[in-house]
Amino acid sequence: MNFSHPLAGGAVARCRGLLEPALREAVSVLHPWGARMAAFALGWSDADGKPYRGDSGKGVRPAVSMLAAEAVGAGAESALPAAVAVELVHAFSLAHDDIIDHDERRRHREALWKAYGVGPALLAGDALLALAVRQVAERPEAMTWVSAALVELVQGQAADMAFENRPWHGPRQVTLAEYVEMAAGKTGGLLGAAAAAGVALGGAPELGERMWALGRDLGVAFQIVDDMLGIWGDPLVTGKPVYSDLRRDKKTFPVLAALGTGGAPARELSEMLSAGLADEESIQEAARLVEEAGGRASAQETADQYLSSALTALDECLPEATELRALCSSLVNRDN
Repeated sequence: MNFSHPLAGGAVARCRGLLEPALREAVSVLHPWGARMAAFALGWSDADGKPYRGDSGKGVRPAVSMLAAEAVGAGAESALPAAVAVELVHAFSLAHDDIIDHDERRRHREALWKAYGVGPALLAGDALLALAVRQVAERPEAMTWVSAALVELVQGQAADMAFENRPWHGPRQVTLAEYVEMAAGKTGGLLGAAAAAGVALGGAPELGERMWALGRDLGVAFQIVDDMLGIWGDPLVTGKPVYSDLRRDKKTFPVLAALGTGGAPARELSEMLSAGLADEESIQEAARLVEEAGGRASAQETADQYLSSALTALDECLPEATELRALCSSLVNRDN
């Protein structure tokens, strides 16, 4: 991830230095086959098990945990159990998401299921989830938030999948309010758990509820930006094919916002989506209409609003948390 603020980039790199040894220790208990797949999923090796130092992910969630602990006066190490847990949950969710969405690429290389097969990838995802729970099983102040995030994640993912079977217009069309609730769970729950567990392990559990809400707002902003990158991002930077969400008929925020404007571009877009995007030309035209109808501008404005809400809560709870604030801002102002 290219961080828009140098303070954020430095903080994440520092946290990653603490995280990786703990992550490696966590997955070392797996069966050798499972450990090999986990190493691939976490960006440490190629599909043959040879060392690999490519894109191993943003490392945002564990950094949120550790920076939250530091912001309440503890050492970053105090939040390592939560940091490892949220990173393992994130890796688990990506392994399963790529199967659900039929995505063949992840971080500029094959997705886990494409490299090893669907069954092995499901098993590896399950192993990562089990290890995540193990990390916080004896720390109830963190387990409360991680378990809540798991429920939210599954609920959000279920809603996202259910959206795909609903029409683009009519009484059953997906509303922006439904989208926001989905994103708050699917993406925000784990960010909320990272922040809340971080302050709890750092010795300030009374801030947990506020940090949980902060993370959910941040997750909505993060997911909206993800949707924008899925349409207008550079695949050489994002590591995923351009227009992939449009190809899958996903109900993303920019498209839903564009349809809601009611103008001529929105009507034309609705007709195209209802008929189906049959080829590359129609997909490109749909992306143009989304922008012309105002979907891109609305998405950016809404992402900025949810980021502002998260930062306001952070300033009220932890006014000296400069690194955490910079990181939160960078999650929205990004290109991958």
